[in-house]
Amino acid sequence: MSHPILSVEGVNKTYDGFKAITELNFYLFEGELRTVIGPNGAGKSTFFDLISGRAKPDTGKLEFGQNTDLTKLNEYQINRLGVGRKFQAPSVYAEHTVYDNLVLSLNRPRGVFASLFQKLDSYHRDKLDEFLKLIRLDAKRHWKAGLLAHGEKQWLEIGMLLAQEPRLLLVDEPAAGMTDEETHRTGELLLSLAGKHSLIVIEHDMTFVKQIAQNGKVTVLHQGSVLCEGKFDDIQANPKVREVYLGRGKAN
Repeated sequence: MSHPILSVEGVNKTYDGFKAITELNFYLFEGELRTVIGPNGAGKSTFFDLISGRAKPDTGKLEFGQNTDLTKLNEYQINRLGVGRKFQAPSVYAEHTVYDNLVLSLNRPRGVFASLFQKLDSYHRDKLDEFLKLIRLDAKRHWKAGLLAHGEKQWLEIGMLLAQEPRLLLVDEPAAGMTDEETHRTGELLLSLAGKHSLIVIEHDMTFVKQIAQNGKVTVLHQGSVLCEGKFDDIQANPKVREVYLGRGKAN
């Protein structure tokens, strides 16, 4: 078996006496799309904070690739390694066009002036056209991002992550606030990225989870640890999971 792109072993994190993460073990492989679910307080956001460098573990190991110790790097360095994170609320440059939002996110010299006025080569122009088609915003490339619908802003931000050429995408509740049609399209988008990228998706909407986990694995977090992992149908039928969610069909 190939080496995991992300290894999390024996990780603990406590905030003011509260154990947010407890002896967490988690492994993600290249090209995998993993869905992570769990009730409020399960440690999902802290898990992403630890991977992205926003927080440091008290103990344990977080390794990216075969030799990179994430616990020794800051958030900026981890991002430059190829770990991109999308938060629940979309964050776009509202006064810039859809196209310019992608230009500003390209893996090139930073700064608004440098990004917007540096001439794009054919490789980057082709990549931007590819991203615009992928996120279904090609027809709105000249729109100001602030005019987009909520779901379209979410897709744009995913496109902005892709422009950074990440190896690993951390995606937090992408379906939140979306219509049913937007949710389904978002699922199609994430599924199209699997294989080319490695993804961890935190989500509450179980219909959406079923869609994106059709060929992958679901990890259930509870009290900062992995409660169980497996195929969606097995997770849904697991009595431990049902107990955690108090018999509810949807995580919240």
